[in-house]
Amino acid sequence: MNFNTGTTLLDAVVLSVVSREGTYGYKITQDVRKILDVSESTLYPVLRRLQKEGYLETYDKEFDGRNRRYYQITQKGRELHLSFKTGWLEYRQKIDSILLE
Repeated sequence: MNFNTGTTLLDAVVLSVVSREGTYGYKITQDVRKILDVSESTLYPVLRRLQKEGYLETYDKEFDGRNRRYYQITQKGRELHLSFKTGWLEYRQKIDSILLE
């Protein structure tokens, strides 16, 4: 079954991936693509928007002679991530209660 991967779901998945550990852009895209069928060209603008809105911060670090951009979740991002997790758990409980009736 396919579900609509709207902005909120995509933001929640990206924040979940980044919250596990600060990581670089390509790895984030690969981890997100294990969960949602989205292109890299969709994910990089999401990363930039989340950074602009203060949910992520970046730093650059050299790796094998190239610059690699790493992302970390901010306190504001952790709060939003927690809100998404709480909302998801409430949604799952409602679905489970309906399915178990």
